[in-house]
Amino acid sequence: MAQFTVHSRGVALSGEEAGEGPAVLLLHGLTATRRYVVMGSKLLERSGHRVIAYDARGHGRSSRAPAPQDYSYELLAQDALAVLDDRGVERAVLAGASMGAHTLLSVALRHPDRVAGLVVITPAYSGDPAVEAARLERWDRLSEGLRTGGIDGFMRVYGTPAGADPAFAKTIETVTRQRLAQHADLDALADALHALPRTQPFGALDELAAISAPTIVVASNDRADPEHPHALAVQYARQIPGSRLVTDPPGRSPIAWQGSQLSRLIAELVAVCGLSSKRRA
Repeated sequence: MAQFTVHSRGVALSGEEAGEGPAVLLLHGLTATRRYVVMGSKLLERSGHRVIAYDARGHGRSSRAPAPQDYSYELLAQDALAVLDDRGVERAVLAGASMGAHTLLSVALRHPDRVAGLVVITPAYSGDPAVEAARLERWDRLSEGLRTGGIDGFMRVYGTPAGADPAFAKTIETVTRQRLAQHADLDALADALHALPRTQPFGALDELAAISAPTIVVASNDRADPEHPHALAVQYARQIPGSRLVTDPPGRSPIAWQGSQLSRLIAELVAVCGLSSKRRA
């Protein structure tokens, strides 16, 4: 596994690359790191794929943005393109969860020539300005809790997600604490929590009809993951032409939490994309 650093718009993005073959770029969610997309699974690189992953600005081992407001989907999309350029990748399959899913859709809408296929995992952005504005108060409390109380402060605000299945509540708490512990700069993460939800990856959901790349949308069961509504993922799949919707089997842990299952879905999409393994000159 090769480590790399990419400089983009005033930040140093920390990443890693492994394997040979068609390129897959992994994009993680808000408050996560690059290890939380396929959850440590090595299936992709072991099955003939070139896997590229990095920590988003202000996350993990990447540096903080130049200013507290410099966390936006426009900048995240530019960062993703900077990583592809640095790695010499012309076109890739992009797979991302939540914030990462919104970022890859922003890339696909603005730079479709760089995208061979998309795996959109548990989207949360509704495309409704009123709904998104109503969520800002919670994002601000999470940001302030993290800034003033660290991980414990964040968890006091985070609580148990409304509607979460009690069987998963302890798992959610444990995973969230582990995820937050991966960040070198919690103040930078607090900045991202405050600024990013005030930006849009795209406008209304009907804009997704412009996407032409083969796409898989992965939905989670609401009882396990109520912050990423199943119905919203269904809407994404309906809007993106020809997309395939993958949902959790009843009573099972979410596919989005199963790295090997996600990796198989990504590999299936790569196979239908006809993506070359040739590196960009």
